[in-house]
Amino acid sequence: MTADIVAEYDVVLCVGDTTFLDYDSIVLKREGYGPIGKGGNGLILHSALAIEPKNGQSIGLLWQKLWNREPKQKPPKNETSVQKKKRQAAARKESRNRPFEEKESYRWVEALTTVEKRTSKDIKVVHAFDREGDITEVFIQIRQLKHTGVVVRAAHNRSLDSDSERLWSKLSAQPISFEQEIELPSTSKRSARKAKLAVRFCPVNLRTPYRFDDRDPILVYAVYATEVDCPEGETPVEWMLLTTEVVADIQMASTILRWYSYRWRVEEYHKILKSGCQVERYRLAAEGMKALIGFLSVIAVELLQLTYLHRTQPDSIAIEILNPLQLRILKAKSPKLPKILTVSWAVEAIARLGGYLEHRHKTPIGIQVLWRGWLKLNDLCEGWQLARET
Repeated sequence: MTADIVAEYDVVLCVGDTTFLDYDSIVLKREGYGPIGKGGNGLILHSALAIEPKNGQSIGLLWQKLWNREPKQKPPKNETSVQKKKRQAAARKESRNRPFEEKESYRWVEALTTVEKRTSKDIKVVHAFDREGDITEVFIQIRQLKHTGVVVRAAHNRSLDSDSERLWSKLSAQPISFEQEIELPSTSKRSARKAKLAVRFCPVNLRTPYRFDDRDPILVYAVYATEVDCPEGETPVEWMLLTTEVVADIQMASTILRWYSYRWRVEEYHKILKSGCQVERYRLAAEGMKALIGFLSVIAVELLQLTYLHRTQPDSIAIEILNPLQLRILKAKSPKLPKILTVSWAVEAIARLGGYLEHRHKTPIGIQVLWRGWLKLNDLCEGWQLARET
């Protein structure tokens, strides 16, 4: 289990994100699915992925939550605009009055508490959340946990404890402490690039909202990074990061930035789950689909580890990503063997099993061909083990 592996570390990151799995084309099997996004139909998946804090290598899943929303009731026929406004206002009031544990946003707190219970008391687990995780309940919950921390990108210009000062104005008034370059991965909104960031940091006291009985201010540390010399046509990076970790010097502020940059690993993981494992192409009833997602989720983690090592450490020895049986089968299936069996060789050998045409040197190894090759490799391993038992 992943919890056993992370027990070897003093500190481990846990990056969280939510994605929609769309099964809108399933017409006859809608029970157990629900509305998502803009008119879609499907399931919602939240993943908590363990990350090695120094180099950003994925370790495995520490927690996942899969659920569906209940279909909305159709509005009454011949509803007037006044009646519609009253109905919507009543629905919003009912939503606000629901217990926090029944709301979807509870998943951010649930990740904190569940992972703490599953991991050793001897390690520190630091969660990294995007702006969706910037809710007061996250910081309140951290107070009650013994070996859990958080780095979250701020979504709200919060009021601070002193003189109603605001978060952004306080950090903007701080002097620039240092500059740091980071690698930004490509997304649907930007191309991959190296960004130079000007960084400020200081402790802040967040004012606790009135809905909480304990109104004591929440002490956190803010690390504010803004991009310098952003390329023309690109949106400059601006990260306001709030963390429960003590940021007393430049080294720790730099570490917080690096840790947050690893949050994209979980987005890459969801991309592999969708484009590589093609989780949205299956057409099953909801209960069967949920079981299949559990199986595919494990394979997606293995493919993420594979692709990241191939990108960052191609000359490492192959045994780092393969067990002895997998290595033995790949050697048997490979026409030529190099003197040293590297990660790069292993990935290319797996891709060949999936139909990769090696003579097309300009064609990159895609995630789908790796997915097919990985499945075939595991089938061959299973066949070999069954043959030994007979």
